Amino acid sequence: MPEAVKTYRQVQAEETRIRIAQAARRLFADQGYGATSIDAIAKAAGVATRTVYSAFGTKREILSLICDLWLREANAIESAQRVFAIEDPIERLRGAAGWLTNLYAAGFDVVLIFDAATDESAETRALLRSKLAGRNEVMDAMIASLEAELKIPLKQAQAVYRALAAPGVYQELVDESGWTPEEFERFVADSLQRQLL
Repeated sequence: MPEAVKTYRQVQAEETRIRIAQAARRLFADQGYGATSIDAIAKAAGVATRTVYSAFGTKREILSLICDLWLREANAIESAQRVFAIEDPIERLRGAAGWLTNLYAAGFDVVLIFDAATDESAETRALLRSKLAGRNEVMDAMIASLEAELKIPLKQAQAVYRALAAPGVYQELVDESGWTPEEFERFVADSLQRQLL
């Protein structure tokens, strides 16, 4: 059955939601998640406050869309599929490093927003955990796909990749020390190859 064609009103509503999420992303990055009000988001997006409430209901729902848009921007799913399709183990590990770097380069501000928002409500923490779990599942699966080639136990190998993917590592090397994303990718790829294969 063909996908239903969206009405003009549905397209307009979706564009408004995206505009609100983009405005919120900028404000969350500049002022912090907790300090940003729905009123401020509405003003930055050029919409009425009630429009933000009717489109999302809560800041948490805006945060969820920000994450989804970031993953779409980074082509996270398609990129992961390309990594899994790589036959050579070394090249697949390098692909895993590239996937991570691309994710961070496309939206490290979102990662920092997520980090800052973990102090919020239990519901917000649950949302963040579920979003992070999705990323970790992909990363764990990339390493599990190389299990036959690993020189250390699978769980340890997965932990090594997750440790290299810790936001603080990217922040220290790229944001603080001036590395390019390409240098970060090489560092992760070389580290994974040395530690795992």
